[in-house]
Amino acid sequence: MKKIILTGGGTAGHVTPNLALIPTLKEQGYEIRYIGSYNGIEKELIEKAGIPYDGISSGKLRRYFSFKNFSDPFRILKGYFQAKKILKREKPNVIFSKGGFVAVPVVLAAKGQHIPVIIHESDMTPGLANKLCIPSARKVCCNFPETLKYLPEEKAVLTGSPIRKELLNGSPLSGLKFTGLSSKRPVILVIGGSLGSVKVNTAVRNILPELLKNYQVIHLCGKGNLDKSLNSLDGYVQYEYISSQLKDLFALSDLMISRAGANAICEILALRKPNILIPLSAAASRGDQLLNAESFRKQGFSEVLLEEDLTDDALKALIEKVYANRQDYINAMNTSKTADAIGSITTMMNEICLK
Repeated sequence: MKKIILTGGGTAGHVTPNLALIPTLKEQGYEIRYIGSYNGIEKELIEKAGIPYDGISSGKLRRYFSFKNFSDPFRILKGYFQAKKILKREKPNVIFSKGGFVAVPVVLAAKGQHIPVIIHESDMTPGLANKLCIPSARKVCCNFPETLKYLPEEKAVLTGSPIRKELLNGSPLSGLKFTGLSSKRPVILVIGGSLGSVKVNTAVRNILPELLKNYQVIHLCGKGNLDKSLNSLDGYVQYEYISSQLKDLFALSDLMISRAGANAICEILALRKPNILIPLSAAASRGDQLLNAESFRKQGFSEVLLEEDLTDDALKALIEKVYANRQDYINAMNTSKTADAIGSITTMMNEICLK
């Protein structure tokens, strides 16, 4: 039996593409294990999926001063020897790394044991952890055409991001039943991320009186961000977070407003939903969302509204523009070459296992 070890963690974005791959890997006969940190978000998500999990010591490689910079190299070194021991015991045919700092000792240990590694980089430019891992990788997958220039030519492969298949199989009818909305007006789905976004939430709520004349709004506003005073508005529903019903809300929506995290926008692309992206500002991130959003804008997939330009009037005008021209965005997304990321990545894995 072919054996694969998946790794990656620190944020949900470093785990969900791995979760998306698991059903296909099982179908293709792989024995699957996961290496992550002792108590990171990946542990809970992977164990919930029923995949055997090994925790290792991990640290963070910071670009700024912190006293932890003195102790974390020792944690990473400990993680390296722990990963080396696990790899010797399990003898995987291939390793797939989604990034995050916990993946660094796993990838380096794999190189020492001549185990082939495939890396996936979600953002436009490789993060520090993946930069350290790329020299040890056989192939490096990416989401954006612009990323190819930052990667070794012989390793770079444009695949897009693995998307959970269930997200593509939602039911608009089930979405209507769950939300209680009407089928007579178009639906805008607003997603501010798991923690929500105060600026996005505020701007959307400010224009609700105008929006609700022509549209309905499903608002995923993040934990602690519900506004109960709006519960009586006809055509507006709000939730802190949605899990199993998300596929149905996607299917129901005619237009989406979202942050520009790599996994989120790849899901939007896979679903072919006309959309407005409001990326996190450079002050609040390393600027990757700005680059992600600009790539989608240039390819004709999205309209972009920068946070510093986010006003009630600007948002309302852009909603009208995107909805009026929605078929143009759908047509552009239909030209994307990253429609089957799972197929592309598992084909690479199978080819490696046959060698």
